[in-house]
Amino acid sequence: MGKNYRAELTGVFGDPVDGNPTGVMEEAGYQALGLNYRYITARVTPDDFPDAMKGLRAMHFRGVNLTMPHKITVLNYLDELSEAARIIGAVNTVVVREDGTLFGENTDGKGFVEALQATGEDLSGKNITVLGAGGAARAIAVECALAGAASITIVNRTLDRAEELADLVSQETQAESTAAEWSGTYATPAGTDILINATSIGLAPASDQRPDIDYTTVTPAMTVCDVVFDPADTLFLKEAEAQGAKTVNGLGMLARQGARNFTLWTGHEAPIDVLEGTLRAEFNEA
Repeated sequence: MGKNYRAELTGVFGDPVDGNPTGVMEEAGYQALGLNYRYITARVTPDDFPDAMKGLRAMHFRGVNLTMPHKITVLNYLDELSEAARIIGAVNTVVVREDGTLFGENTDGKGFVEALQATGEDLSGKNITVLGAGGAARAIAVECALAGAASITIVNRTLDRAEELADLVSQETQAESTAAEWSGTYATPAGTDILINATSIGLAPASDQRPDIDYTTVTPAMTVCDVVFDPADTLFLKEAEAQGAKTVNGLGMLARQGARNFTLWTGHEAPIDVLEGTLRAEFNEA
């Protein structure tokens, strides 16, 4: 029998999608393990999304990532959801099973939790403050709660959105959750163990910006995290570090999220060092 030239297909559907770095990372992982997999970065408009989802089965994809604006729309096309994806109400990773059924997972929050745990942090019993109430905040808050956090404060400019997310966490997990309006300069609550910027503030090219908080309320007892990965060393983290806090950047979250995707699709443990190294090189070059 001759050589098998057919590649297993994975990728991402989104609009816009040009700046998505996941493909570079996943392809490096495939190459490192000698897997005949490819990652296709595909611009898929909302109008074309139904056809794109049919194409997953037709072209025997192993799975795809979903980015904006498809993370919620995709729910209508899936056969099964993970517990976290069900609670969050959004999916960023689809697995095409051998029987053609589609399984939806949300690896955003799991990637964050695993990156945090890799630094030695234990979420059990911790008090967490999350800045923002969008998609990233939603995934992170839910996964932190499922990982054992005691309380989660959701801080957002639009109080209604913060309250909706706080209610969701309280109703669906064991954690207590409250909402706070982000009006003016926000003072981090006393007793906060972990402070998370789950907004896009500080993302390049606006890397000279930082969340409007009172940085004197950040203490050496806190761990401060940012979901922004470009630049990795954000102004937010620099300010927190100046106050003596331990900091965790967004590259780890992105790499750990990618590692979960990798394993879901291939069945192999992802080479996390390769994924993280690829991302560092990618953004240093940029």
